[in-house]
Amino acid sequence: MHLAYLRDYHEALVIELARTRPAIERGTVAEATGLTPQAVSKVLARLVQEGVIAPAGVRRPALGKPAAVYRLVPESRWAVGAHVTRRALRLVLVDLAGQVHASAATPLPADFSPAQLLAELTAGVAALSAGRTLTGVGIGMIGPLDQARGTVRDAHRLRHWHDVPLAALAGEALGLPVVLDKDVTAGVTAEAWRRGASFRDAALIMVESGLGAGLWLGGAVHRGTHTNAGEFGHTVVQLDGPACVCGRRGCLEAVHDAAADPAAAAAVLGTGVVNLLQTLDLGHVVLAGADLLRHGEIYRAAVAEAVRTQVPRADWLTVEVSLTGLGTDAIAAGAAMQVLNARYGLPAPSVG
Repeated sequence: MHLAYLRDYHEALVIELARTRPAIERGTVAEATGLTPQAVSKVLARLVQEGVIAPAGVRRPALGKPAAVYRLVPESRWAVGAHVTRRALRLVLVDLAGQVHASAATPLPADFSPAQLLAELTAGVAALSAGRTLTGVGIGMIGPLDQARGTVRDAHRLRHWHDVPLAALAGEALGLPVVLDKDVTAGVTAEAWRRGASFRDAALIMVESGLGAGLWLGGAVHRGTHTNAGEFGHTVVQLDGPACVCGRRGCLEAVHDAAADPAAAAAVLGTGVVNLLQTLDLGHVVLAGADLLRHGEIYRAAVAEAVRTQVPRADWLTVEVSLTGLGTDAIAAGAAMQVLNARYGLPAPSVG
């Protein structure tokens, strides 16, 4: 195995531990990671030199030698996350711990072009990150898209986005590493960062000028064979239903959008969520998106009621239904976390 890979992997192990604990020391790091105490000492020394962690005093046990204590320095590394919707560009500034420090939203022209988006993105990133060195920029974008190639493929309801290599174009415009992913996949990544190991099989359902699902299966993001998983809104729930922007009829998104009021729309979404649960046996459903959050409690209650009444043996197949704690920043924050994870996180290939 390549020595540079091992070095980065060992550093990622220690950073992950420091990100989830208030303080670490050599012995506890060795125990938690399986690294030798000597290897841990070398990694700690490198990370201190790089400013990623810092000494935080000494622990003096009743028995044994004093132990040096270290803490993560969240403000040592920064990333900007972008959420591209059909109406606006949302940006957030996130530190190495995943904390959002600043956010901004800019309206986008109707049916905006790649050039228009790049102009707003470049200006917004410069304004939000002034005085800070960025690790990179993450973009959560409307699908369909090919995440592996960084290419947007005919984004729904946007005419100018046929096979646009957005990751490469944004990287050139910004002069920074860029990670492109579907909006919902970025969002479920943010939830996984915040919730930890118990968030193992889950979906983030987003309603915002469209409807999609980010999937977290077996403790890892699921993108599918073509990295386009998540087109949940384009599953048919009514064979003779209204026409959908994707070209089919009766898609969940179209039926939801045609509902008479928020309560009726939430009931439609609840049925769609139950279909997803019957397919994937999830333990968590997180609801997000600006359109949904405007009526957040109505949606949460309706989805929870659908789970309770429509899932067979709901007493056994229990599901936690909640609203995202990140509000309308969820997608952008997740996109920024993907950038930080790409450089400082553990290798975590998607399950599909």
